[in-house]
Amino acid sequence: MSLKTKPDEKSVEEAKARTDAPKINWDQSKMKTTYANVCNVSSTREEVSVMFGTNQTMNMGQGEIAIELTDRIILNPYAAKRLAHILNGVMQQYEATFGELPVEAR
Repeated sequence: MSLKTKPDEKSVEEAKARTDAPKINWDQSKMKTTYANVCNVSSTREEVSVMFGTNQTMNMGQGEIAIELTDRIILNPYAAKRLAHILNGVMQQYEATFGELPVEAR
């Protein structure tokens, strides 16, 4: 004899949320690709600015280093926090696969 159980409310809500979620279509027609080996971040109460560029300095012993900034992305704080979580997860997966990356703080 089998017992029929009522699905719990949480699993029903989760299933409903998955089916009600809008489908996202990523439009890449205007996307550009830029290489960066340097980034800098600043913020105000309303926005977080992430600037990307390249350090092409050959001799790191120089007294001055020129960084060419090429792109700036401005995010609201909610989008910036979501980006931080996504990047953290990607880096955890990367380091689990390829080993820890030592990064010095400056």
